[in-house]
Amino acid sequence: MGLRRLPPLRAMEAFMRVVRLGSARAAAAELALSPSALSRRIAGLEDFVGKKLFTRAHQTMALTDEGRAFYDAVAPHFDALTAAVESQSENLSLLRLHLGVLPLFGGQRLFPRLPELRRLHPRLHIDIDTGPHLLDRVGDTLDAAIVLAHAPDPAFHAVRLDHNQVHAITSRALAAELGEQPGAIDLARQTFLVHNEMPDSFAAWQEAIGLERFEPAAIDHFDSGQLMLEAAAQGLGIAIMHDDHFNRAGDRRLARLFPDTPVESPYSYWFICRPRALEQRPVRLFHDWLVAADL
Repeated sequence: MGLRRLPPLRAMEAFMRVVRLGSARAAAAELALSPSALSRRIAGLEDFVGKKLFTRAHQTMALTDEGRAFYDAVAPHFDALTAAVESQSENLSLLRLHLGVLPLFGGQRLFPRLPELRRLHPRLHIDIDTGPHLLDRVGDTLDAAIVLAHAPDPAFHAVRLDHNQVHAITSRALAAELGEQPGAIDLARQTFLVHNEMPDSFAAWQEAIGLERFEPAAIDHFDSGQLMLEAAAQGLGIAIMHDDHFNRAGDRRLARLFPDTPVESPYSYWFICRPRALEQRPVRLFHDWLVAADL
């Protein structure tokens, strides 16, 4: 019995990229094709299956009902073929993940565990982006991100990575000067350090210790948790940060104020990506490892 005729794999790859990236332009860029070359591949696939898979208007492509049914039918088999070839290939190109990470999470929690991931998936490589506005760039310049948030937009696939308490962290010298539970007058003379990604943490801490109305001498804002810890250690202010950051730092220069007062943080670390991104092998591999790793 002869082999059944199969559609051109390049046309199938173009189709899958357009669907999963949600953009013909992004698919063309990822495949290093011109928009017209991508369109020809899709048209060839449509000729092969005898169905209109996309509607085209104003340089955009949207799945038709037949296109969606075709995708649902072939996607699992296409992924299985991709995985099978990858498992047998010694020369396959690297799997590349573009991941947004806050520097302190990266340094304290992610990087110490990445050797495990490398051993499991040696072809998976990660481009790290610590720039601003990570949440806004997921699905655009980033495949996924690890962010601090109350709760991400439900349009994202999100996995909560931890629960935290808020600590007031400062230098041992300043803590000795103020005492473990300083009053409003002493605190009002201090500078507080607050992370740009955690603007509500200071109010939560004030409320928990019963000093909502005191106004500090200044509030300095940082976009780096690592620099906040260093500033606190140098006596530049009182950093309002998560207990996990304090514990993992292991910095003997640092001390806590109000150590016996629990303050639930309004924020958690979350892994987020667009739901369709989980169909991309690098995102899925990292997601599954991260969930199991319990960083």
